[in-house]
Amino acid sequence: MRSRTPLAGVLAANAISISGNSLTLIGVPWFALETTGSPGKAGFVAFCAAVPVVVSALAGGPVIDRIGRRRVSIASDLVCALALVAIPLLNRAGLLQFWMLCALMAVTGLFHAPGETARHVLVPDLAERAGTPLSRVASLYDAVSRGARMTGAALAGLLVALVGADTVLYVDAATFAASALLVLVTLRGVPSAEPLRAAPPLSLAVYRSDLRAGYGFLLHTPLLLGINLMVMVTNGLGQSWNAVLLPVHARENLGGSAALGLLVAVFGGCALLGALLYGAIGHRFPRRPVFTVGFLLVGTPSYVTAAFTDTTLPLLVTMALGGLGAGVLNPILTTVFYETVPDELRSRVGGASTASVLMTTPLGGLAAGWLIERAGLTTALLCLAAVYFLATLAPLVFPAWRGMEAPVRAAEPGPAPEEDGDRDRGRNGGRGDGAAARAPGPDRAPDHDPAQARPRPRTAVSSSEPSSPAPAPGPEGTIRRR
Repeated sequence: MRSRTPLAGVLAANAISISGNSLTLIGVPWFALETTGSPGKAGFVAFCAAVPVVVSALAGGPVIDRIGRRRVSIASDLVCALALVAIPLLNRAGLLQFWMLCALMAVTGLFHAPGETARHVLVPDLAERAGTPLSRVASLYDAVSRGARMTGAALAGLLVALVGADTVLYVDAATFAASALLVLVTLRGVPSAEPLRAAPPLSLAVYRSDLRAGYGFLLHTPLLLGINLMVMVTNGLGQSWNAVLLPVHARENLGGSAALGLLVAVFGGCALLGALLYGAIGHRFPRRPVFTVGFLLVGTPSYVTAAFTDTTLPLLVTMALGGLGAGVLNPILTTVFYETVPDELRSRVGGASTASVLMTTPLGGLAAGWLIERAGLTTALLCLAAVYFLATLAPLVFPAWRGMEAPVRAAEPGPAPEEDGDRDRGRNGGRGDGAAARAPGPDRAPDHDPAQARPRPRTAVSSSEPSSPAPAPGPEGTIRRR
């Protein structure tokens, strides 16, 4: 039975949550700059928020399916809400120390990644339940995220200017609570959002085996490995821009937080437009050139423009173009993942990939703060612009990226034991007909060979939509550009 309610609920929950993330993106660095006056300390706060994201993503994949994707999403949002609201409360009471700010941001980082992964890996199943093509849902998912980011950035700039950065954190906490409520209500009764019924207890041996399966698939799929390495670099550089370089440039040269909010909002609005355009006509163009041009627009030009101008308009134009380029990236990455990763490995490969692309994120803000204090803002911008440019050339240089046009799907290793049927029926909305691709899952024996998860050549998927009615797998929250 088709139903669009679960998909609409997840889209709305992500819109609200991402709006809150935009508030954090502006509010926390500005709060750190206001309370400490140090770009280096602002970078360290970003570092403390990012490291736990990597840790939880590294280890969380096998746990998500056993606890249940709906429960993980709700719990992570509630913990993040409590941690964020504690920051302004402690500050107003005169009790907030710098180490407390770092610790509370570390808590939000630790719980953010599992919740995000839990929602993202549900998208293929929810798209099938809604009767909507996967490529269209991928573009819609990203468009909603971009629109929410734009709205949140504009609101954050206004709130910081009018009532202070601490108020932004109250609003941010409220968005996490609202997201948790939406997931609680709209995903009730969705089988793929509930805990696995046929999974063995999570012993140390099973846990290691599940981790090996996820990381083994990622490491033995050249296209996914190449994408992860590239996005690993650009996410670190993006964190340096968002958390330190742009806030410092706005404070020193552009007049303050209002200009910062405007720049981020324009970028988000153009990225929204880019995602919508790609959803409408993107299937007509080859993916690799579009992806490469998008990445060339999104990074280096903004860094260089900020290095050579102290007015808002040139940077506004550059970030608008960069936003259009950014809009095409996540729909392409999302579709490639869904076409390549089998359903049973979705959470584990999702956790592994999320961890890999975020691995350099903690260093981004830290390195930017250190470079600014040692060499100045202009030198930091130009150095990081050069690194960004070299990273975005990867799709043109390495042959594995040609697989973007026809990614290889994982092989079907053969019939599963009969007791696995309960899980298949739960994951496929009651279907036990074997339509979904089979791969080692958490419900298999602990001694299964993770090498079975390695991709073997099969009929390639050449379009951005699935070629069969089987649920198209892969987590959008994995190699997604942050």
